Amino acid sequence: MIRVLGKGITAQALKEKFVDVTLYDDNDFNLYDKNSDEVTIVSPGIPPSNNMVKQAKNLQSDYDYLFDVMPFSIWISGTNGKTTTTQMTQYLLEKYNSVYGGNIGVPTCKLDTNAKIWILETSSFTLHYTNKAKPSLYILLPISEDHISWHGSYEEYKLAKLKPLDFMKEGEIAIIPEEFKDYPTNAYKITYKNSNDLAKEFNIDKSKIKFKEPFLLDALLAMATQKILFDEIDYEKINSFIIDKHKIEEVYDSLDRLWINDSKATNVDATINAIIPYKQQEIFLILGGDDKGANLEPLFEYIKELNIEVFAIGINLQRVLNFCKQYNIKVTACEILEKAVEEIALKHHKSAVAMLSPAAASLDQFSSYAHRGNLFKELVSKLSKI
Repeated sequence: MIRVLGKGITAQALKEKFVDVTLYDDNDFNLYDKNSDEVTIVSPGIPPSNNMVKQAKNLQSDYDYLFDVMPFSIWISGTNGKTTTTQMTQYLLEKYNSVYGGNIGVPTCKLDTNAKIWILETSSFTLHYTNKAKPSLYILLPISEDHISWHGSYEEYKLAKLKPLDFMKEGEIAIIPEEFKDYPTNAYKITYKNSNDLAKEFNIDKSKIKFKEPFLLDALLAMATQKILFDEIDYEKINSFIIDKHKIEEVYDSLDRLWINDSKATNVDATINAIIPYKQQEIFLILGGDDKGANLEPLFEYIKELNIEVFAIGINLQRVLNFCKQYNIKVTACEILEKAVEEIALKHHKSAVAMLSPAAASLDQFSSYAHRGNLFKELVSKLSKI
């Protein structure tokens, strides 16, 4: 018998895949035998502070449960970029009979165990509950503050991201940011500070790669994986990869003015990374949403010296206004996305950039980041009809 805490996507997939699986949530946890030592898998979205977690025994992740049937596995984690890096890695390795899933696409338990390689986008939530499983190759993108309310602190969040290193063995490889170079592990560590480091380490000519940052880093990590496993560098293949919508997606209006749909930027680090390629230009920046109490100050520290005007929306509008006032950044209170686009359209010009990169989640005003991004593009498109 398998018991699963939670009834989300991971839990439902486990119930479909295996027999004798019982799902529990807060509403029916009173039926759970708290003295039982039977395997209890925790759905990734349930935080350690949850009463079900506190009262259950023998907790593990779905990665732990599946570890015995898991083939050679590449785990990809980090604060931003893990989805794109996972997709790029699969794009390069699919000819070698790889499959991908985990935190995106196919739930881990439904991946083909006959595949040669599993490429898993791996969240800090899953890693927190993982106490046995380990990757054959671990790719860790840069880490910044995120999911603090779930983990309890930034330190705990970092420790979750580093946890695979605790279980990896000699002969296995981890590519990790340089700040963690002293973290103990039996794996062989390759550390990096930036794209230049990765390009030099793996003898990749980054001038042959079409992507700008932050996608350049994602591409280099995917290419490094192919280089490690198969001693190949395929510039033509990586350059044919198409980035998902809502990630630094460039659109133009009828006046040939550039608008950036970066609705998927739900934290500070993602927004900073989106700004970097355009920081020499004047930027009209739409900020705001549900920031979940995250520390926003590093963003305003970064943009205070740039030619940026902020247009504030969302439930954290007052926080954005207060930081702009503190750092003497020009700001307009718009409350809703429609108003922000309208205000920017009055000022925008061909040498400037208008950007939706909110540094906050969307659920205060939208059903998803995609809903927010699609509305933004629709509003820009309507400008074209004026």
